[in-house]
Amino acid sequence: MSKSITRILIRESHLDTFGHVNNATYLTLFEEARWDIITANGYGLAEVQKHQQGPVILELKVQFRKELHLREEITIETEILGHTGKIGELKQIILNQKGEICTIAEFKMGFFDLKARKLIEPTPAWLKGIGLA
Repeated sequence: MSKSITRILIRESHLDTFGHVNNATYLTLFEEARWDIITANGYGLAEVQKHQQGPVILELKVQFRKELHLREEITIETEILGHTGKIGELKQIILNQKGEICTIAEFKMGFFDLKARKLIEPTPAWLKGIGLA
C-alpha cells in the first residue's frame, strides 16, 4: 500500500498547560488519520456499527523527536506494513511544515468482533478499508 496523507492544523485544544501538544493528544491525532483512511476506503463508523466488527490497537511504540507548534499544519503519513493472521502492522509519521519528522509511531492492530469480544480474521471489507485489497 502506498502512504496515505492526512493534514491537520494544530489548534489550541491540542495544547496542554506547557503550551505544547501533550503525548496523549498525539494518539488522538494518529487515530483521526486512521479513521480518515478507513472511512475513505468504505469502512467507517457506520460499517463498524452495522457489522459489530472493527479495529483495535494492540501495541504501540512512539518516538517524539520534535515539538509541534500552535497553528502549524502537520502532515501525518500512514502506511500499512502488512497483515498476517489476526495481526496487522502500521506506521505513522508526523511531519511539521518544514517536512521534518516530529513523531514516529508503530502500531500492532487487530480486527475485533464486538459480539464475540475477541479478535477475528480480517474480512475482505476490512482489508479493503485499510487499503490491502
